[in-house]
Amino acid sequence: MRELCRELPSRGLWGPRASGARTNVLYTSKTFDDFQAVSVYAHDRVNPYMYVYAMSVAILHRPDTRGLQLPPLSEMLPEKFMDGGIFDRAREQCHVRNEGTRVPIEIPRDYTASDLEEEHRVAYFREDVGINLHHWHWHLVYPFQAPLNIVRKDRRGELFFYMHQQILARYNFERLCNRLGRVKRLLNLREPIEEGYFPKLDTLVASRNYPPRPSGSKLSDINRDKIRLDIADLERWRDRIIEAIDLGRAINTKGEVVELTEEGGIDILGDIVEASILSINPSLYGSLHNMGHFLLAFPHDPDQRHLETFGVMADPTTAMRDPVFYRWHAFIDDLFQIHKRKLPSYPDNKLDYQGVRITNIEVTTKGAGKNEMTTFWEQNDIDLSRGLDFTPRGPVFARLTQLQHETFTYKIQVENTSNSERMGTVRIFLAPKFDERGQPWLFCDQRLMFIELDKFVVTLGRQKSSTITRESSQSSITIPFERTFRDLESSCPSPGEQALEDFNYCGCGWPQHMLIPRGSPEGFPCQLFIMISDIKDDMVEGSSAGNGECAKSASFCGIRDKKYPDRRSMGYPFDRMPPSGVDTLQQFLTPNMAVTDVRIVFTNRTEPGRSVSNQL
Repeated sequence: MRELCRELPSRGLWGPRASGARTNVLYTSKTFDDFQAVSVYAHDRVNPYMYVYAMSVAILHRPDTRGLQLPPLSEMLPEKFMDGGIFDRAREQCHVRNEGTRVPIEIPRDYTASDLEEEHRVAYFREDVGINLHHWHWHLVYPFQAPLNIVRKDRRGELFFYMHQQILARYNFERLCNRLGRVKRLLNLREPIEEGYFPKLDTLVASRNYPPRPSGSKLSDINRDKIRLDIADLERWRDRIIEAIDLGRAINTKGEVVELTEEGGIDILGDIVEASILSINPSLYGSLHNMGHFLLAFPHDPDQRHLETFGVMADPTTAMRDPVFYRWHAFIDDLFQIHKRKLPSYPDNKLDYQGVRITNIEVTTKGAGKNEMTTFWEQNDIDLSRGLDFTPRGPVFARLTQLQHETFTYKIQVENTSNSERMGTVRIFLAPKFDERGQPWLFCDQRLMFIELDKFVVTLGRQKSSTITRESSQSSITIPFERTFRDLESSCPSPGEQALEDFNYCGCGWPQHMLIPRGSPEGFPCQLFIMISDIKDDMVEGSSAGNGECAKSASFCGIRDKKYPDRRSMGYPFDRMPPSGVDTLQQFLTPNMAVTDVRIVFTNRTEPGRSVSNQL
């Protein structure tokens, strides 16, 4: 217990080393009784944010706590997700209104900025509670500081690359829907940051607001508490990583050469860039990604002279709200793309599936035209009461307005000319048809804009022609609303059931309501890409893509205690440069691939969603 509470951070600050140490103590408690005793002792002595993080990681990974109920962070720490003014109104609800007369507190969709700030056009994406919960929960499942057997998961470094690359692609997609250009990489840490951000969030632990960052803020070396970080440190780590990528090999702590190979190089690179404790040489390559987040969290008070706490970029729960998150990750992703550009292009025999041909694809949406998807606003309620620090309690609901889409169906016509039963993996991606200038893409650029929508195994019968039907709600990327905002009272399985372990782990996943971008009122033109790859090149021993509920979000989160359920490189077939002479998407296609034009129509209407009014 003394070890757990040694050198507690002050003023709400919690860093990667400190949180990793606390996680280690909780995770390695020898018995459940020891774990419970340490947890109780730490509850009133450890920074609450650190406590929740360390407890959540331990509960997810200890074999004797997998049956414990893990509430969503939006209920434990609601101040990380919504305007601080909400809590004054929640206090009023608790003290003035009886439980039966309380009404949901509506959170305005636009409360951090006005339309005078063009970056605010995509605030509905950056500030979406479900998206931020996904980022938090992913880092619970894949912490970079924890006992080795927790951090060392199959293809962890590659998954760090791919999950964040897809976030960036989705953000750029939303920007194009809103007539904004793709995000600019944050290449020069010594230049002023154009984008400002005023989060309007409270840090209740520190009894103050998350600090804003005005437009034109400059970064400085950090010298506060136990954090000593120079901009030159990040520049040195960046140069060493780029040198390793250019040479195709890195150096481990023993001075040995480690090749960044075609198959495993991206995984090694992911651990180096983040950096997790799996980095082969943290002294040489540093902690570029993580410390970059900290640097970007302190432009307002780098030497602590004003006793201010960190900005949203230092917290995985809030970092995705800030426009600079995407600029930083555009730079981080470019490091991975340098490596990917050095790999050989896929030859036809790595793309084609002999005897299998897609002849037609179609998307149907109720009430919409052919190959048309529709989006709208939806209002949903979540309970804040578990995270309130005042009494009396009882349900206190916040009403969120979120982007939503009508459920749609893929219909894929396939020919199998092999005269035998075949199995394959259906891979579905979506990309904007035109760039920000309204021009057709070069394929080398468009491939980085494809967002993965689904991936699943299919059996093709002996008949020559067949139709594959798939609902958008079955996506291997997403989790439904009930798993994003888990209600412990109404939807949680009973303690001790295997289903409860899935319930906790499967809080990791992209929110279903954000599966597709917003689109535009006139119909945003997109290209839907579908391919069927050969199952014998996809199958992984020791994994099962159909194993339990956790497999439903396997593309971003993997499957607990199993290998990643796809042997191909993550992002295949768009993760590498095309062969020479392939300039357009059509030139890239093989017979087992097909593309069709679709439109996403944004209707700008607001619909009621999961309301609690009937319970009040």
